[in-house]
Amino acid sequence: MKVLNFGSLNIDYVYSLDHFVQKGETISSEALHIFPGGKGLNQSVALGRAGVSVSHAGAVGKDGDFLLELLKESCVDTKYIQVLEGVQTGTAIIQNDKSGDNCIILYSGANHQITKEQIANTISDFEKGDFLVLQNEINGMDSIVRVAEEKGLKIVLNPSPMNEKILGLPLQYIDYFVLNEVEAAQILGLENISEKDGEKIVRELHNTYPRAKIVLTLGAEGSIYFDGEKLYRQRAYKTEVVDTTAAGDTFSGFFIAGILRGDTLEQAMDTAARAAGIAISRPGAAPSIPKKEEVLEFQFK
Repeated sequence: MKVLNFGSLNIDYVYSLDHFVQKGETISSEALHIFPGGKGLNQSVALGRAGVSVSHAGAVGKDGDFLLELLKESCVDTKYIQVLEGVQTGTAIIQNDKSGDNCIILYSGANHQITKEQIANTISDFEKGDFLVLQNEINGMDSIVRVAEEKGLKIVLNPSPMNEKILGLPLQYIDYFVLNEVEAAQILGLENISEKDGEKIVRELHNTYPRAKIVLTLGAEGSIYFDGEKLYRQRAYKTEVVDTTAAGDTFSGFFIAGILRGDTLEQAMDTAARAAGIAISRPGAAPSIPKKEEVLEFQFK
């Protein structure tokens, strides 16, 4: 099986702050770092560093060359990425506070220049049973899902950032949802949901979309898998929190890689949790994602 990640590529501007800026407030940043990022790129890097063959499809501007270099260094095939003239690569303004939490402003740029022709030409190179990985930072999502369904690809959706566009997709075609409790609650139209409601969330989401396997990430509370029969809880691995930006993307990439390799569910979930635990102990998005060898060797306290 091959895996295609049709997703975003961003340049991240990360500001280190004492606290998140408030309305009407001007504060000074302790540091500014520029990193490669975007949920799509992060997940492709995680897949590549987890040791599986992955192709990335998307678009950048001329200013995005270093993103392609990082992907190549991470063993990701970049031939399906278009480099566009006169368009800026997608960007993210990220505030990191002293506790390691973040808030993010996105500018789509080239990520919203995906054409139906690019979609059709890219997916035509993949076969029934191959995996397609999607997030919600590019345009053309509806077309991508429908073309992939017609081709018989297995579709993995991480519905982040969550908005009304997700609710307009043919979600009945999704084979794996990888998401957090807030995203799941919004898809289901539920309110007053917390991490303690994890089992309720995965069961209700599966009942609504019975084709899908559900992977619910719960931060420090770990994660839950449910496929209609098997319910499995995975603990989170604790490390010093430096930057949580790519934790979910790291988990997603390593989990999918485990499934593709034929690992047991328990192995895939545990490796993903270990990788995410390492990622939050490092600054940056893509640069924080570990290689498979590091994950296997890392000693958690």
